[in-house]
Amino acid sequence: MSGGRPSTAGWWLVAPALLVIGVFFAVPVAAGLLLAFTDFDVYAIARPDRLRVVGLANWGRLAHDARFWVALRNTAYFVLVGGPLSIAASLAAALLLEARLARAKALFRTIYFLPVVTTLVAVAVVWRDLYHPRHGLLNAALALLGLPAVDWLGDPRWAMPAIILLAVWKNFGFNMVIFVAGLQAIPERLYDAARLDGASAWQRLRHVTLPMLAPTFVFVGVITLIGYFQLFAEPYVMTQGGPANATLSVVLLMYEEGFRWWNMGTGSAIACVLLGIIASSTVLQLRLRTAEAERE
Repeated sequence: MSGGRPSTAGWWLVAPALLVIGVFFAVPVAAGLLLAFTDFDVYAIARPDRLRVVGLANWGRLAHDARFWVALRNTAYFVLVGGPLSIAASLAAALLLEARLARAKALFRTIYFLPVVTTLVAVAVVWRDLYHPRHGLLNAALALLGLPAVDWLGDPRWAMPAIILLAVWKNFGFNMVIFVAGLQAIPERLYDAARLDGASAWQRLRHVTLPMLAPTFVFVGVITLIGYFQLFAEPYVMTQGGPANATLSVVLLMYEEGFRWWNMGTGSAIACVLLGIIASSTVLQLRLRTAEAERE
């Protein structure tokens, strides 16, 4: 600050980033919100005069669309089951990497992170072959154990768990790196004091590690929630939303409405609903963490 007036240098520094955010985020969101109040479709592209404002009709259609509720339920199942599993796998891997007896930490950290940087479509194709009911390696392993084969992607009971397993394997490496950074930021003197007090390994984990990782858990939880709500590529490549809509997600339904059936208004309404769900869930997580921190 100079002479009691805030400097404009900071605004000039962040202006390029704000411009990019405005062009590639704010404008599309605003356009999607406006389209949600119209019956915009493929015919309106050639004849804009045919575009009509329909108000809340698109949301009313969604409220009575059984496939939308199925997609919402499937997405919630994926988030509520896959999210915690991914976070737990990430934390477990980070704890193993940061253990005193661990060797070649950099090598294993790289190996665990490789799925994150691998193209999701390629991974989904490979895992689709692994899930093959007759020639897949998973069923071959079950046969060695004397267990019956499972139609992983063809049985509605197993299709979503199969996709969750793929998503956890694909994404846990990213959160693992964040947890590793959080673990390295914990002062070693806290563990030394706990050992002097006779705390066991479990007690050190419960009373030192986990509380000190609370801010990391918040960040990881929010990032994982946002990513998992946008489930699309896995069911699109592996199941096309089947069998019997068992893996139909909200984003996949939005894609079908907007780009397969060209009901852009309905697709935009679905996008707005998803945006509202993600935003409210994120705010809820942050408020719960703030309330917990105040109690502490």
